[in-house]
Amino acid sequence: MHAENPERLARLLAGFPGFVVAEPAKPEEIELVHSGEYVQEIESIDAETWLDGDTYAGPTTWEAATLAAGCAIRAAQQEGFALVRPPGHHALEGRAMGFCIFNSVAVAARHAQTERSAERVAIVDFDVHHGNGTEAIFREDPSVLFVSIHQWPFYPGTGGPGTSDEHTFNAPLAAGAGDAEYAQVFHDVVEPAVRAFDPDLVLVSAGFDAHEEDPLGGMRVTAEGFRELALRCRALGPKTAAVLEGGYNLSTLPGLVEAALEGFNAR
Repeated sequence: MHAENPERLARLLAGFPGFVVAEPAKPEEIELVHSGEYVQEIESIDAETWLDGDTYAGPTTWEAATLAAGCAIRAAQQEGFALVRPPGHHALEGRAMGFCIFNSVAVAARHAQTERSAERVAIVDFDVHHGNGTEAIFREDPSVLFVSIHQWPFYPGTGGPGTSDEHTFNAPLAAGAGDAEYAQVFHDVVEPAVRAFDPDLVLVSAGFDAHEEDPLGGMRVTAEGFRELALRCRALGPKTAAVLEGGYNLSTLPGLVEAALEGFNAR
């Protein structure tokens, strides 16, 4: 079974029965960050295919990917947590990559700016993989700050040492890093960068594949570690929302999301 499969979301929805359903994102909303040609390419998929070596697609991919982006938009509007699949943070302007079709957190960020609910958006990504798509989309945009904590060296091979600039902060960590290392990087890099940026909205690419039992990552973050990361993210701006990225252990994922929700909802 492919690591990014429907059971991931089925387990989460069963574990959080109070969820609300969002509307799919409209093509013009997705085109805030993706090319029209690419959006049409995804909409036209009518048979099973591979968009790259990792990314499977089929006749229902358009529905799933537009729903994911729409949920991210609603989460940003209501300070919620978008439980979605496929993930999005590897998706580039004109192509899919690494399980990702549309970059949902990027769509939500640009939508918030377009509807004037936020001028300055900070995106904090703690998925085990570097959010290369999000970085590429906003790299030259001073109105969006991107901060990523991720395993290095690791897929997709970006976000290594020396790749930060004024509006992009990459914090690569060696395999085996756990709660203490993540907390230290948050204190040393994430908090100063985001607070200096002074965002109107903080969006979190909340991946849980840095967990100690995840089959794809090599990190040792615990449920308590994710609770603490979410708590710290919540303190970074006046409004905070999150979008699910990775996390591929079906047994642990619901509990990790629950821990993060406790952190996000703490006052």
